[in-house]
Amino acid sequence: MSCTPVVRPSYAAVLQIPYARRTFAAALLGRLSYGIVPLSVMLAVTRATGSYAVAGTVIALFGGTSVFLSPARAALIDRHGPRRALVPMAGAYCALLGLLTALVWRPGSASPLVVGAVTAAAGACTPPLGPTMRAVWSGLAPDRALLQRAYSLDGVAEELLFVSGPLAVGVLVGLTPPSAGIVLGTCLMAAGTAGFVSSPAVRGMRPAGRKTGERRAAAPRGTLRGILRPVVGAAGVGLALGTVDLVVVAFAGQRHYGDDAVAWTLAALSAGSAVGGLLNGAVPWRAPAGARLPLMVAGLGTALLCAALAPDLVTLALTLAAAGFFVAPALTTAYLTADDTAPPETRVRAGAWVNTAVNAGSTAGSAAAGLLLGGVSTALCFTAAGAAALLTAVATARGRHRPRQEVAPTSAAA
Repeated sequence: MSCTPVVRPSYAAVLQIPYARRTFAAALLGRLSYGIVPLSVMLAVTRATGSYAVAGTVIALFGGTSVFLSPARAALIDRHGPRRALVPMAGAYCALLGLLTALVWRPGSASPLVVGAVTAAAGACTPPLGPTMRAVWSGLAPDRALLQRAYSLDGVAEELLFVSGPLAVGVLVGLTPPSAGIVLGTCLMAAGTAGFVSSPAVRGMRPAGRKTGERRAAAPRGTLRGILRPVVGAAGVGLALGTVDLVVVAFAGQRHYGDDAVAWTLAALSAGSAVGGLLNGAVPWRAPAGARLPLMVAGLGTALLCAALAPDLVTLALTLAAAGFFVAPALTTAYLTADDTAPPETRVRAGAWVNTAVNAGSTAGSAAAGLLLGGVSTALCFTAAGAAALLTAVATARGRHRPRQEVAPTSAAA
């Protein structure tokens, strides 16, 4: 699946690829659900049960099944194709969220065990629209320069979705019960998935299940071996980000700043990430993605070491904006590296492993920060986050990057 080659790669050229705008818009519509549903579920369960402990456990179950089963769901898409796999996933996801909405609509009417089971099942069925969209980009973009811009645009858009989603929930809960946010997220996922799978760009993706049995058996082992480096790099970035979020809260609390100051400081990190992601996509890199990845992660680690020296929140915000400048580029480069090394029939799985590594690293970083803040200063916590990123950069730099070798087309295929 390809299109007419574009002479000068740019973000405008990405959106001019046939079916790109339609497919990308539908995927973003569905992915907006990811930024709305978790917070809505947490607020609705808290209101229905009156227990923060139950709400925390429920949202942990939702996040755990969603994140750690993502590679398994991606494998189904690689095996059967997006249309045959995404539609049942989205149907089950929306049905379970509808059931959850009914359970938590009225305060005091929900059984914590039933709510936890339904929420965990919904997380297990979460459609992996992000990894699937990146696999579509890999098929749509006619060259690596244009694919780099497509991945950068995708990463920045996803970052903005995770910022705008909670803001939308904040507006919604001021007018309606929190359960309405679950309904909104469900509708967004249903509409986005329907538009996505109906796109000609998605219909043209061939499932790996049509390959021979020998090819299918060999693919996962090669995929896991080839994407280890980008997975480690993504996990290191997630670990650093998970640590930073909680340490910023502690930093602001120790200096008697308000919660709004925390929000603006973390917003500076997101803004730096968006700017860095757009600039990274616009640069015509000569070095391969695998060689750039450790440099991006090292830049993040160095900036976090500088954050340890920040005397006030303004300086910290500026330093974190500089750290954010490397976040989106590092993750985009990790996805590109995984795409370089993974066989074409396992692209969705490769992207899902990178995505899982980011989220797992973030969870581990938050847990580590909680333990560290009990006994050390915030400066040492920032230092630990920076050191972890630098060690990750060293780990991803070891060995030589080996991109996958494309099979030359036969004369009949040409």
